[in-house]
Amino acid sequence: MNKIWLSSPHLSGHEQKYVQEAFATNWVAPLGPNVDGFERDLCTYVGAEHAAALSSGTAALHLALVLLGVGREDRVICQSFTFAASANPIAYQGAVPVFVDSEPETWNICPNALETAIKGEKAKGKKVKAVIAVHLYGMPAKMREIQEICRLYDIPLIEDAAEALGASYHGQKMGSFGLLNVLSFNGNKIITTSGGGALLSDNEIFIQKARFLATQARDNAPHYQHSEIGYNYRLSNICAGIGRGQMEVIDERVAQRRANFAFYQKELGNSEGIIFQPETEGNFSNRWLSCIVVNPALTGGITREAIRLKLAAENIEARPLWKPMHLQPVFKHAIYYGGNTAEKLFNNGLCLPSGSNLTEEDLERVVINIKKSLG
Repeated sequence: MNKIWLSSPHLSGHEQKYVQEAFATNWVAPLGPNVDGFERDLCTYVGAEHAAALSSGTAALHLALVLLGVGREDRVICQSFTFAASANPIAYQGAVPVFVDSEPETWNICPNALETAIKGEKAKGKKVKAVIAVHLYGMPAKMREIQEICRLYDIPLIEDAAEALGASYHGQKMGSFGLLNVLSFNGNKIITTSGGGALLSDNEIFIQKARFLATQARDNAPHYQHSEIGYNYRLSNICAGIGRGQMEVIDERVAQRRANFAFYQKELGNSEGIIFQPETEGNFSNRWLSCIVVNPALTGGITREAIRLKLAAENIEARPLWKPMHLQPVFKHAIYYGGNTAEKLFNNGLCLPSGSNLTEEDLERVVINIKKSLG
């Protein structure tokens, strides 16, 4: 049986013209016309004023913290229920991660727990230097409440939209809500540059500084001179060419992912004990990954793991939901505020194959094997 992947790259054919042009003009080194064009494409699509194309979403998050002056022992709040790349840059800066629970409606950072964390750290005499809000699996977080809390306590908001390109919140595209906003173009994302990311902002000074830091912070001098620590974080002109081709089909990719989710929901939505990630009013998810929660009390004892193993035996890749950061060995001593929503989602949640290149036969095969698991 052919392998059904969780989320494999899906090229359109449009990428080749940009990559071939780069080869034809010998623009294969970092920077070049494709990088400039890709940044413009992202700004136009998302609705941000400025963008820096970078080597990864993690690099973008790291630079966001650097730009905000986050340093040793500073507090940075991050939702616990996320991928490690959302939290690791906090450690890069020697700062202290403060993890916050999710709420059940979007699975993203809980505004109530967020405010409790800010007040809790303030009571200890610690000011929170930044908040990182993530849109898991393409589902927008409760941005109105989160933005209001950040404004109330004068804390910069970093929007981690790595999984949410093409999603929107009350008509506004994700990647445009924070003071600094992060995108990812890793191979499994809704569009890819093979590896890459971007930092977006309406603040031109931030993006100019990000570009400077991302190119080893080289001063304006005929020789190599450096007055600040820099990073090798810029995206290559070749990879940016792939991204330009991918941007031509972004809306089609979102539609295909949402169609996958609709198929799963139609076929499995009435199954006892199977719950899908909800899409509340005002939210438009890109459905980067179609996710379910399995309640063993209603499935006759069938667990998420039993379903995953059944799919694996049939050469179908599925994956548990993210393990919360406060439960990770590397962050076992970290500060945490909230209840057990994130933990329950991890224990019972499963990501189903969601690539935009899945065929109807692929989707049917996934559904048939899930139904067999459920008996």
